[in-house]
Amino acid sequence: MDLQISGRKALVLGASRGLGAAIAAGLAAEGVKVFAAARSVDKIEATDNIVPVAVDLSDAASVAALIAMLNEQDGVDIVVNNSGGPKAGAALGQSTESWLAAFQSMATSIFSITDAMLPGMVARKWGRVITIGSSGVVQPIANLALSNGVRAAIAGWSKTLASEVAKHGVTVNMILPGRIATDRVAELDGIKAGKTGATIEAVQEASRNEIPAGRYGKPEEFAAVAVFLASSQASYVTGSSIRVDGGMIRGL
Repeated sequence: MDLQISGRKALVLGASRGLGAAIAAGLAAEGVKVFAAARSVDKIEATDNIVPVAVDLSDAASVAALIAMLNEQDGVDIVVNNSGGPKAGAALGQSTESWLAAFQSMATSIFSITDAMLPGMVARKWGRVITIGSSGVVQPIANLALSNGVRAAIAGWSKTLASEVAKHGVTVNMILPGRIATDRVAELDGIKAGKTGATIEAVQEASRNEIPAGRYGKPEEFAAVAVFLASSQASYVTGSSIRVDGGMIRGL
């Protein structure tokens, strides 16, 4: 299937590893020029279609510099908002500073970047905003209070924005990953093992038993959904949250 996005330009945040890296590779394979942004650009291999770009989403000046660079390139057609998760922890006892830091790096930064790219999308009558969330938006994940709270706010922003820009040919969607085999999920499994005294293997086996598909997802499986949402064929899909979790969340 020709997704009709060859020659488009995209920004993929958090592109040095995991879901972001897989999405950047998937878009590049479709002929999209990808600005692959991350703090650790040394982990991103430049190709004809992938341009590594340094950004620290927790630093307002760094975000502003990214926006300025993209504006010099006449913006992008596709924005993939993918921010790293904050530290694990309960809701009880979280400091104001922790909440503010999480909101800045996960929410405020992507709001600013997206807002800066939207005028160009509106003018071209074509654009895609795809934000990577978490299954915690639907069913809060224990000991991930900061992520649950901030990502829920992002979901509200995404849904609101979708209704505002749909008439301009711009779609806005979220993708909610379940247990995808990334470094981040491995880190969380390690934290759980440390807290419970179980082995990592036991923690992973317990997780697999909760997933109807019986396994963790592959990053490229997740990326395939993002690439489709970026396509011309997905022009009537907007304001949606799509779960890619092997059936882990039982609610419809």
